[in-house]
Parts: sequence; C-alpha cells; structure tokens
Amino acid sequence: MLALLNQPLAFAGAAAPIASRVSASPVMETVDDLKTLAGKLNPVVGYWNPLSLGESSIGSAYSLDAAIGYLRHAEIKHGRVAMAAFVGFIVQSNGICFPWDIAGGISHASISAAGGPAAQWDAVPTAGKLQIFGLIFLLELWGEGSTVLAGDGQKHYMSGGKPGYYPTFDLFRNTVHPLPLNLWDPVGFTKNLSAERKEKALLAEINNGRLAQIGIMGFMAASKGLIVPGLDAVGITPYAGEIMAPFSASDSALPYVSEMLGKVGTLGY
Repeated sequence: MLALLNQPLAFAGAAAPIASRVSASPVMETVDDLKTLAGKLNPVVGYWNPLSLGESSIGSAYSLDAAIGYLRHAEIKHGRVAMAAFVGFIVQSNGICFPWDIAGGISHASISAAGGPAAQWDAVPTAGKLQIFGLIFLLELWGEGSTVLAGDGQKHYMSGGKPGYYPTFDLFRNTVHPLPLNLWDPVGFTKNLSAERKEKALLAEINNGRLAQIGIMGFMAASKGLIVPGLDAVGITPYAGEIMAPFSASDSALPYVSEMLGKVGTLGY
C-alpha cells in the first residue's frame, strides 16, 4: 500500500549487480531529480505528488535525501512484489500447480483445489507459512545489510545507494554455501545491456510495477465481491475469509491468531 502512495517518487531503480567492489561517492536524489524522472515515466501526468511525500523531512529522524531514498526503494520493491503477485494470482486461479507433494504428503493439487489464490494460501499448513515468512525475513535482512552491500561496492539506499538494488549472494557463497544463483537477475539477462537500454528497461519496470499494484488490488477486491470495472465478468473465485490477514483459523495454534481473527470486522476492515 505504501508503494501506491509513492508513485511520484519513482526513479530508475536497481541495476544489475556491479562487478566492481569499489564504492562510489554517495549521490543522493533530490526533488528535482524526481520531477525529471516523472516526466520520463509518464509525460502526460508528469510530477504529481499531492501528499508531498519526500518534499519535507519535518518531524522525521531522517534527512530529506534519506527519506527520498526510502520512499523510492519502497516503491520499486513493492512494484516487483506486485508483479510477481499479479502473475501468481492468474496462475493459481487457473489451477496450475506443481505435480509433487510437500512435506507431510500434502499435494500441491489438493491446495490448488481449495479455491482461489487466497483460499489456497489458507490451505497451506502452518509450518509451510512460517517457512515462507522466515525466508522473506532472511532475504530482507540480506538486502538491508551494509556489509553485504559494501561487498558489492554499493551503499544503503538511504545513504546514497541505488534504490531497488538487491545485493548478490557472493559474500554468502564465499563464507557459508555455494548458492548457484542470485535473487536479482539470476541468469544475467541485464548484465551486458547498454546504459541506454538499461535505463529504458528500468523505467518500464517501475511503470509495470505501478500497474501491477493496481491490478493485484483489483483482483483481491473482486474476490471479495466488490465492483471492479473490467474484472466483474472474468470469473474470479469469491473468497469468504479475511484477505488482509496473514493467518486463518487453520493457524489458530499460533499465538494471538485467534485474538486477531476475533477482531476482524470490528476495526473497520
């Protein structure tokens, strides 16, 4: 949701992992940079920032430049997640799943048969959900680590680094385990692109991420029976649960889940 509010703060995001391990001097983005980029992203709308996000740091513990870096990184990351979610929603809605079983003999097919994507998530065993959240937590830690970023010759996005940059696993490979692929650009598609082609691709990524954010929110709203123009007749499976809750009644053994579910509908959502 934060990313939907950060649309005017978009910039050319992450580049492919950089081979050099020499850190460049920090170059912080300014509001003028955002205005220039907004024209490249959408020359019709241009710079439109009604909430003045990133234009003032009054009341914040961060500098204005650091706030811009934070908001910029948030939009890029949320856009990437939304693109994956949008594609995943379509795949799951069409009953496409892996042919094998997960631990405990539960088949992916049985999870797929639970209903729409949200119902399928509810059907995942609690242990599986915790593993997914645990992996996300570890990936977040890796992406935020200053030591890891420095190993790639980068800085944190709030300290002059590239918003959207995700570090390689080189440090992990050298110290823990020889992971075969990186999370970002695992097969090196962008490694040899020209600067002009890379800039164009990164601008497209931001615009696609914005559209995907709108799309996935539309999918979820339609699954709850809300009127969403263009989606009302495509056959999205209705979902009776709480779509914004990370856990369902099947996870009630976890602390506070029962209490959380008991408040659904009483807090205005």
